[in-house]
Amino acid sequence: MEKKATDLYIEKFSFWEHLSDEEREFLNDHTYPVKFAKGEMVRSGNDRCAGVMLVKKGRLRTYTMSSDGRDVTLYRIEEGDVGVMSASCALQSVTFHVLIEAEDDTEVLLTESDAFRRLADENVYVRCFGYEKASERLSEMLWKLQQVLFLSADQRLAIFLRDESGRLGTDELRITHEQIAKYMGSAREVVSRLLKYFSQEGIVEVRRGAIRIKDKNRLHQMAED
Repeated sequence: MEKKATDLYIEKFSFWEHLSDEEREFLNDHTYPVKFAKGEMVRSGNDRCAGVMLVKKGRLRTYTMSSDGRDVTLYRIEEGDVGVMSASCALQSVTFHVLIEAEDDTEVLLTESDAFRRLADENVYVRCFGYEKASERLSEMLWKLQQVLFLSADQRLAIFLRDESGRLGTDELRITHEQIAKYMGSAREVVSRLLKYFSQEGIVEVRRGAIRIKDKNRLHQMAED
């Protein structure tokens, strides 16, 4: 890996300082940059593991698909984040299958699954890092599934708008009804109907391809009810 990429890898992978020189060289030899175009599938269902991915630029969306073809976004892998569920085959007892696509043009540093598994088998720090990251993602997935199962659609929409606004640091979200439906695990028609209601209540203003939050307090109250 080039020095800049190596420095980023060292910064984000806490086990680096606990590797021997031989292990570091082995990891470098099996890690390389990969680019994914917007909308490209990174991993599909039971496909062979993609590997452990550190996102340098862009964003990946991890989701699952229902029997009727509706997908539910489980979590995103943002710039600077590490994705280990894309290499679940490298961790024993982690067999949850997910689908991953690039939401934007994305660049990652990818460590081959077999190489990561070998290191995890031989080095307890690598193994602990892998399971720690996997448990964090599983917690996110459980929270999302709890929302889908137990929260009303209007509350889930309020939570999504609140969190997305906080993540981006803006009250105006450039997003379509279809995209929101994927994140919520709902139908586009349901999202459109709820946004119309939110608009009538003065909570948001709906524009073509964008939503502006007008009443943050009311939105937060709906999210927490």
